[in-house]
This record gives sequence, C-alpha cells and structure tokens, in this order.
Amino acid sequence: MSNSIKKIGVMTSGGDSPGMNAAIRSVVRACAYHKIECYGIYRGYEGMIDGDFVQMDARSVKGIINKGGTILKSARSQTFRTKEGRAKAHEELIKAGIDSLVVIGGDGSFTGAMIFNQEFGFPVMGIPGTIDNDIFGTTHTLGYDTALNTVVDAIDKIRDTASSHNRLFFVEVMGRDVGHIALNVGIAGGAEEILIPEEDLGLDRLVESLRRSKKSGKSSSIVVVAEGDKIGKSVFELKDYVDQNMEGYDVRVSVLGHMQRGGAPSCFDRVLASRMGVRAVESLIAGKSNFMVGLKNDIIDLTPFDQAVKGKSKINMELLRVSDIMSI
Repeated sequence: MSNSIKKIGVMTSGGDSPGMNAAIRSVVRACAYHKIECYGIYRGYEGMIDGDFVQMDARSVKGIINKGGTILKSARSQTFRTKEGRAKAHEELIKAGIDSLVVIGGDGSFTGAMIFNQEFGFPVMGIPGTIDNDIFGTTHTLGYDTALNTVVDAIDKIRDTASSHNRLFFVEVMGRDVGHIALNVGIAGGAEEILIPEEDLGLDRLVESLRRSKKSGKSSSIVVVAEGDKIGKSVFELKDYVDQNMEGYDVRVSVLGHMQRGGAPSCFDRVLASRMGVRAVESLIAGKSNFMVGLKNDIIDLTPFDQAVKGKSKINMELLRVSDIMSI
C-alpha cells in the first residue's frame, strides 16, 4: 500500500441526501483508523475555493450516523465551473496540505471532480449521494432507499383520504431523468398507474386505464408521477385533463417535493455509507484515483468517473410488468 496520502479532504456537493452524514463519518473514521489526517470541507466546491476547512477526528463525527442532511453543508458553485475558480480551489488545498479528496454527491459533483483531477492530477474518489438513483455504476446511491420509504409512508397516508372521499390523487415524486423512485413506490403503494420518463403512457391511455379501474370496482385511485414524466407539461395539467375527460372522481394533486430528501437514513443507507466511505479512503491509500465507489451485486466496487457520469442507469423493466399485473 502507498503511504503518499497524508491528508484527505471530504466534502458533500449538490443536492443533499440521507446517508451523507453517515458517509462523512465513515471517511473520517477510516482515516483515523489508518492514521491519516482528515479535513472536512464546508459548502462543497464553494467552500474549497474559500479555504473553508476544518480538521476532523473520530470524535468529530459522533452522533451523526442517524442524521439526515449534511453537517458539512452543500452548495452549488458557479465559480468552480471556471478554470480560475478551480485553480483557486487547488491553491487552497495545497496551502492546507490536503493531498486527496473524497467527494460525496451526484453526477454534477463527479464531473467537477473529474475535471479537477485532469487539470491538476489531484487524487479524487467519489461516493454517490442522490435520492434519484440515477448514477451508472451502482445499484443504489446513498439516500435512495430512505427516500423510497419516506414516499411509501406518504402514499399510505394519501391512500387513506383518497379511499375516504372517492378521490383520485396524482402524487408527484422526484425523478427528473429516471423513474426509479416512482416505479418502486408505485408498486409498494399499490398505485393504479405509474408515470415515468422512460415510458410515455399518453393522456388517452391514462384516462382509459383509470376508467377500467373504476369499472372494476375501485372507488379511489393513486397515480404516481415522476417529475420528469413527459405526458403533460406538469402534474397539474394531468389533473385538468382527467377532470375534463372523466366523471365521478374528485381529482387532487400532492407534490411531495423536498420532504423526500429529508429524514433519518434507513439501516440500508447507513450500512452502505459506512462501506463506501471505508472503500473510498482505502482506495486513495492504495494509489487509486478518479473512481466512484458503488454497489454491484452486494459488492463494493469501483467505476471510473467518466463511465459513472456518461453512463445511464436503467430501470428494471420487469417492474413495469409487475406493476401492470398488480394494478388490475
């Protein structure tokens, strides 16, 4: 193993997700275990440019494994998108003696890390933290499992009022580019229809499906809509269309929004974060760089940044078939 790594910086970037704190904890304690100094970088790349660093030890991260959000804060940095901004960030890291990075975030964060590595040869490892599960090279991103449980709990509550009032609810969940959340929570929540970016159901087919559900004896319905679904311009347009073309339902919309990002991470996300943090640190120690740590077949593995950023995560097509059968 290489002994050239002396100080590792850890940061969270982009949108927050449950499990980020657990990953920070894992990185810090893995550093302590291997007798390497660890520095937390506040506010992502913006904090890197400002030199907003704090030294962390094993006790600095006590009591955070169960906390949502990120104690290091997160921010999107326009300045880091410029060569001058990245040069200033590199200068601040060198000044602090930090010689490698662990970046916890999504594809935008990894793109920044990849460019930073190419320009300065700075060792970088990534941990995927995003509830959308939209990163290639891992079956689960940090926060995805927690978000699923949060959304299913919300749908269960919405189902109570839908059935009490013979209502049709459109429930919008996160997923601008992929439908992982919508597809899984739709099945788990017993949704009558699931609308995702990957499949264009069409407005007429949607109404026909809802009519079949009503004809079969269903007095209420739940339709889960990924925010990136292409059928209508918005979930409210879907509501208006169904209002105009279908009688007998009181149609409502519930946009779950940022509540999906919050809350204590699930057991799965806490364990995953712990495994990923250790692998990220030990990979840097072993001289590896420009990789993302991911979960494949329950094994923690590495994927090159360029593949993680350019690749596209795919939905499980079998789940679509299961959804159709379950909604009969």
